Amino acid sequence: MTTLAARAVTVRFGHGLRRLTAVDRVDLDVPDGGTVGLVGESGSGKSTLVRALSGLTPLADGDVLLDGAQVRKRYGRAIDPKRRVQMIFQDPFASLNPRMTVGEAIGEAVTVRGGAGRGVRRAEVARYLELVHLDPELATQRPARLSGGQRQRIAIARALAARPEVLIADEITSSLDVSVQSAVLNLMRELRSELGLSMIFVSHNLATVRFVSETLAVMYLGRIVEVGPTDSVVADPRHPYTGVLLAAVPRLHEPAPTLEPDLGDPPDPHQPPPGCHFHPRCPIGPTVYPDRTVCVDEDPRDGADARPHRAFCHFAVSASGGEPAPASRRRVSPA
Repeated sequence: MTTLAARAVTVRFGHGLRRLTAVDRVDLDVPDGGTVGLVGESGSGKSTLVRALSGLTPLADGDVLLDGAQVRKRYGRAIDPKRRVQMIFQDPFASLNPRMTVGEAIGEAVTVRGGAGRGVRRAEVARYLELVHLDPELATQRPARLSGGQRQRIAIARALAARPEVLIADEITSSLDVSVQSAVLNLMRELRSELGLSMIFVSHNLATVRFVSETLAVMYLGRIVEVGPTDSVVADPRHPYTGVLLAAVPRLHEPAPTLEPDLGDPPDPHQPPPGCHFHPRCPIGPTVYPDRTVCVDEDPRDGADARPHRAFCHFAVSASGGEPAPASRRRVSPA
């Protein structure tokens, strides 16, 4: 059994006026054998969060727990000698050493586990290449001679060779052709079922995340603003930002989506808005309904546990339930 949990995880960069809180007190649970999809627009903090969970970025505060035991500590890197959490990166050409053959790259991960002689490494390399549906003969090739889809499968095989219990996939299909994306997504679902891995799948594409995950977490400006069962969140989003992301997903036989009102650019993350970070762009916030000053004055994290999908919104928006209902401890008249 392997569960990964983030508790008040915070990541900061810089100092003084230019200090940036890239991840702001995030709580997230990855259940044993389950897949959590993490979505949000560029700059929302998705990659920084998963790098912190994998030990590549130090924490400013909070804890990361594997089966209840601490594996990341404040201002420290990994204290996980077994490398139980492995990460697959967005660009396989950048993450693979161009001077190493495929076999050397995967074999290096096998060696990290310890006790593997040359013959064992060769057999393990062949096994992991077959696991990701590649010909073991590719072990002698270098990354530059392979296609983007092949390189990404090799990156997956290298991560699996370390025998992780939690696998983090960070935008692994964004640089691939659409037809190759589908094959890689099917492979990830197959591997999760076959190996029983717990996974975090990061993407800006809600349709992609919906295909591979049972739980959906939506991130905005360093905070997870909504989290819940994927089908439930997609069918009935409770945070307006989630609704905006869903509205932007193209659908067959429907006209191209239009977003009203125009949300404009995200705010400066060095100076996030007070209260609800989303309120300057929110289609149901104070820019549209001036009497909703609660969105500016109060942090929507207060009381979030009592709202559907733990939404960071003072108004638990229901796409199927009519008018938004106040969810703050302070009563606000509906517009």
